[in-house]
Order: sequence, then structure tokens, then C-alpha cells
Amino acid sequence: MNFAAQFLYSRYKNSATPREARGSDGEENDPFWQRSATPHFHPSDQPAVKRQSLAQATVTHPVAPPPPPLQSHGDPAASPAQRESSSIIPKPLLLPFQDLVGLLLRLALSLIFLLFFSEGQPGTGNQKDTSHREGRSHREGPIRNGHVPPRPTAIHPERLKDFGEEEYLNGDVKTLEMKIVGRPEPLLGDPAIPPTQKVRQPSQETPAEFIRFEDISAAALKIQSGVQKTPCTYSRLSKQCGIEIFLKKEYLQYTGTVKERGVLCLLSSLRQEQQKKGVIVASDSNFAMAVAHQACELHIPVFIIMAADSSPTRLRMCREYGAMVISYGSTPQDSQSHARRLAQENGYLYLEEVDNAMYLAGLGTVGLEMFEQVPKLDAVVVPAGGHSRLLAGTAAALKHLNRRISVIGVEPEDFPLLQKSLKIDHPVKEQPIAPNRKLYGDLVGPPFGKEAFQLVKKLVDKVVTVSEQDALLSMLRFQEYERATVDTEGAIGLAAILAGKLPELKGKRVAVLVSSANMELDLMRQCVDRALALDSRVNKFTVQLGRGPGDLAKLLDLLAREDVSLLDIRHEAQIGATDLFHGQVSCVVETRDKSQTAQLRSNLSERYATLRWQDR
Repeated sequence: MNFAAQFLYSRYKNSATPREARGSDGEENDPFWQRSATPHFHPSDQPAVKRQSLAQATVTHPVAPPPPPLQSHGDPAASPAQRESSSIIPKPLLLPFQDLVGLLLRLALSLIFLLFFSEGQPGTGNQKDTSHREGRSHREGPIRNGHVPPRPTAIHPERLKDFGEEEYLNGDVKTLEMKIVGRPEPLLGDPAIPPTQKVRQPSQETPAEFIRFEDISAAALKIQSGVQKTPCTYSRLSKQCGIEIFLKKEYLQYTGTVKERGVLCLLSSLRQEQQKKGVIVASDSNFAMAVAHQACELHIPVFIIMAADSSPTRLRMCREYGAMVISYGSTPQDSQSHARRLAQENGYLYLEEVDNAMYLAGLGTVGLEMFEQVPKLDAVVVPAGGHSRLLAGTAAALKHLNRRISVIGVEPEDFPLLQKSLKIDHPVKEQPIAPNRKLYGDLVGPPFGKEAFQLVKKLVDKVVTVSEQDALLSMLRFQEYERATVDTEGAIGLAAILAGKLPELKGKRVAVLVSSANMELDLMRQCVDRALALDSRVNKFTVQLGRGPGDLAKLLDLLAREDVSLLDIRHEAQIGATDLFHGQVSCVVETRDKSQTAQLRSNLSERYATLRWQDR
């Protein structure tokens, strides 16, 4: 209504005479639509005689006669009275009828035009949102039915000339050429390249890297939902060693081994056809257990071939993970040959722990996590030997992030595979002595290849060895201080620090990789007993006692006063002419620490001259 009133008022002012358009002071604050139909005149505008006549006319004549025809102010023939009367009586306030009808038609057509064109514009309120109903929401999910309509350009087509895009106005389309400079990297399961096909080999000036940091980063994204991001916590052994030790607890993975990382990355890279056929492994190692679990999680058929002398515990665990376990052959070589034959006959993919780029990239993701979890890291200690692939992948990740971080490998002293390989500059394939695989596990597993060896040779700063006694003591320290039961390969990294093999790490921040915890219970019990003896906390001694009454009671009383625990005692009568009145007593006792052991040994030697102390 206000818009219509203002429009009429502007038409009224344009059509008025100069005197009427000028108005008065009262008209500026009193719009014409708020006035009454009868005009009001100020007394000062008319002479006194006129005011009186008008008053009389108003009283005597209620209805005034029609006024004479008005003339313009500029007409000289008009009388003064006519000019004054024309200035008193205003013109009609309403517009002609045809102008009002035309105005209403214009408003109606404008409203129809706006409503018609607003329905087709995207983003308006009248547009019906059918993207969720038709399943075409490209923001919330994938496109299911149809195609997403093209988004309107933010620049008007006429303004494309300002941006140098005149060809778009003529209907032309720009195209970009893409050239393939080389064959992509082969995936696991790709068919072999025919011998007739020539493949461009990289030049000697720029040798291709076997594993890149980009591969490790991509592997970290690929396996983040399938493996645990294990903690890297501060160790209570740090104060005793004078080193800030952080333990990367990879034994907390579902299968208790760090090899789940590489196995998941390896299985995820298989082609879909090969995943449907399945994979087969001939081993009872941690690698086989990781394959059994991760393959079942990815719904890949998996077959495990184990020798007859394999661990019953591992055989049961692989079956519980969901794998088809077959016991075949008396040696590992028999089971491997049988697995290859089954793979060839049925189309399975035979998997073994080799230097595969995807496998090493998955193992290298543990280096990324250690760098993220431990700020200002100075060194990393990683198991070596059969774990040289783990060492190579971890070194590749850490050296890219910070070249100053020292990467140190640790392997058994009896089987220094990596140290011998570095000396002869070639990976060692055969071992002169048969290793104790039951104790060392994957540390003496399958030998590493040339690719892993070259990475270790280039990136690893130092390789040290530890003895069997040092490894067992490290397992004992894990149980006492970390409340964790790990195997030999998991404790070998800490063993190098506790044995004093790395004196250059004093006062630095060091991350130790604890790779696995898959030792059987009976073997673990034997290792703990052996470690207690090595730590001088379980001791065995032998003394000769008389055959008289109370001699054995005096020995037991001495042990009670020294506050030691008697684990075992054996009394044997001496049969002979010289020792007719003497007997030999063997005792196994447990002490708190080395100081109590030394005190007990001193007291026994003072009382019994025939004391024979059995050292480690």
C-alpha cells in the first residue's frame, strides 16, 4: 500500500500546476492521502470581504452551485475573481481510471514474471530438493542413480572475455594431453611380463629406489583400520640405565607380532581375482599367524601348511583365527614343497616372507608412529637378523623424517646374520650351525634379500650382537618392571641396552621396538628359571653333613636366619669306607638380589668347609 501511495503521489505532483506543485509548509508534513476531501484554507490567504461572503454563503446555502469553468493563471481574459477561485479549489486527488488499471496490470505481470523465472534457478526456495530422494547427493555419499547436474559457473558468460576464455563463448572445449612415460609398478599377482616385451630399465645414473617414503605413508593410510596403533611408553628401567627409554609395544597387536602391518599391506594390494582364489603359506612362524588373521579379516581364503613337529599351540591359534591348517611332512622343506604344489594346482598365491615392496612399506609404518609418539627422538633400537626387513623399513621411514636419528640393529651373538652379510657385502643364505628356532623364533627365520640388505647397508648406523644370557635377563626385566611377558625376539632390543653394548646412548632419548610376544608357556617357564639363575637369585650348592641327629636341622636353621627360600633339597648317604659317617646335601635356594646371595655364600663357607657353590 505504501508503494502504491507513493507512486500516486509522484504522479499527482507531476500533473499539478506550478502553484499546486510547490505546496505550502503545511503540505510538506501532511501528505495528501491523510487529508480530508474538503479543503481547509488559512484565513490569511483571502481578504476580509471574501471571508465574510463565504461565511454567509455557507450558512444560507448548504449546497453550493457548480463553479464556473476554470481558466489557467496565465489567461489574460480571466477576471481576478476567477483566478482567485481557481487557486482556492484543488484538482481531483484520484488518477484517471485507465491509469489505475494500467498500474495494476503492470504489477500483476511483474509478479508473474518473477515467480516464473525463480522456479528454474538453483538455490531458490521454490526449487524442490530431490537429491536425497533420488540418491544423487555428491556431498553425503556416492552417486547411485543418474548423474549429478553440472554446477553453474560463478562467472557470467559475457565476462569470460575478461579472463581470456573467449573460446568458451564459441562452444570450444579445451583438452589436456596426458602421456604415459613408463609402465606402472607391478602389483602382487600380476602376470609375468613376456620375454619378447622390452621394458625400459632405469639408468645407472638415477637408480630407482626399492621403497620410498611415499610408499610408507600410503601404507599407513591403508592399514590404519586393520592394525593397532600401539603405545610407546616411558620405561621404569630408564633411571637404572641412565637413558630415557621408550618401549614401542608392538606385542599388543592381535596376533602378538609387528608383522601384521606388512601382511595387511601385502594382502590389501592383491587383485580381486586373486583374493577370491585365496593364499597359502607353509610355516609356523609369526608371519604365518599374521597371514591367517589378516586374510580372514579381509575374507580371503587362507591355507597354512605346517610340519609334523610344529608347535601345537600355534597350530591351534591359526585354526582359531579362521585358517585351514594342514599338517604335512616331517620337515619344513616337505611342507613348503606341498604348499607350492597345491598353489599351482588350485590357483592359490604362495606367500612367503620375501623382500616385497608392499611388505616392507607396511613394516615401515612403525617408524612413523615412533617418530610421532616420542618427540626429540635421538635413536631407535630394532631387532635384526631375521627381522632385517623390519629394520630396513623402519630405517627408511625415520631417516626421511630426520637424518640425525640413529637406527641400531640387534641380533643374537650365536647367529649374527646381518653382521656377516655386512662383512662380505652380500646377504648370507646358509648358516654353519643349526639355530635354536624354538628359542629365537623369527630372529633366525628366512634370510633377507638384496633389497633389504641394501637399505640396511645404506641407512642403518650400527649393528650389535647380544648373548643368550643377556636376552634371557631382558625377558626377566620385562616381567618385573613392565609387567609384560615377551619372547626372545621382543626383548633383544632392550637386552643390548641392559648389557652395556650401547654406551653412546647415555643421556639420550631412545625408542626400543618390542616386536613380538609369542613364546609357549612351558618354554617361558624354563627361560624364567634360567634367567633367575643368571641373575644370581636362584642358586644351588652342596655340603657334606654328618650322620648325627640335628646336623640337617642346623643347616635349615641357618637358611631360615638368612631369610632365603628353600626351593629344593636332596640328601644322599655316602656309600664308602671313607665317608661312612657323612652325607651329601644339595639345596636350591632363592634370594632377593645379588647382595643377599653373596652374604649367604660367605656364611656357609665359614661353617662348612666342604661347600661347593654351583655358579651360572
